[in-house]
Amino acid sequence: MSKLGLIAGNGELPLAVAEEARAKGYEVIAIGLEPLADKALASAVNSIRWINVGKLGDIIGHLKRSGVSEAVMAGKVPKSLLYKSKVTPDLRAIKLLFTLKDKSDDSILLTIAKELKRDGITLLNTTDFTTNLLTPEGVITAEGPTENEWKDIAFGWEIAKEIGRLDIGQTVVIKNQAVMAVEAIEGTDEAIRRGGTLAGGGAVVIKVSKPQQDMRFDVPVVGPETLMSMIAVQARVLAVESQKSILLQRARIASEADKAGISIVGIRSKNTS
Repeated sequence: MSKLGLIAGNGELPLAVAEEARAKGYEVIAIGLEPLADKALASAVNSIRWINVGKLGDIIGHLKRSGVSEAVMAGKVPKSLLYKSKVTPDLRAIKLLFTLKDKSDDSILLTIAKELKRDGITLLNTTDFTTNLLTPEGVITAEGPTENEWKDIAFGWEIAKEIGRLDIGQTVVIKNQAVMAVEAIEGTDEAIRRGGTLAGGGAVVIKVSKPQQDMRFDVPVVGPETLMSMIAVQARVLAVESQKSILLQRARIASEADKAGISIVGIRSKNTS
């Protein structure tokens, strides 16, 4: 049986990845990143080791000792942790941080991937283990966007792609062809709440992959928490890039969105009208 290392951050995605990997015949050796990973992950994998998110040497060392040569990263690791006290980096992590040209998501994650590769561990695409969770193209809810909301999607799409290209974020909040919020270090849910509050209801949320998206990490993910943030500020539409994003609990989200009067649509790049 092939072994797969799973480096798990927060949210439901690590559980989904673990389930699909085991269904494909992998023995899943998990690293639960503390304080982020869900404790429920323990029941979905073959083995798990809980390690502080800053202990890069321990993470790589455990995977090597476990005979892992392929791994996948799943679940968000908020970059804001760098500016809080919840990360206690070890010597290897400190050395890595000093080699970075900047602290953008891409710089950090690409450097981690290179560190893994140095120790004989190849990082696989997250989407290799989420084939049933990729966002489909088209309207997912009972009702689609209005004509004006489609205009907001088209307007916000290029802006979202540009902030992605600049590695700032992947989400924008729009109303009447005006930008209410741009996602930065706070993350998608906080950006939705901030922009939705400024919009005073009726906001359109657009979430895309980066033009240079590396499918090994930071793939856009939409889950129940995203929808809850939208409901809290009476947002109206969620447009997500199809086939390049992950939609968790699709049936549940579609049902709850219908009840809240929210439209969800999967958009293929360049097809926003």
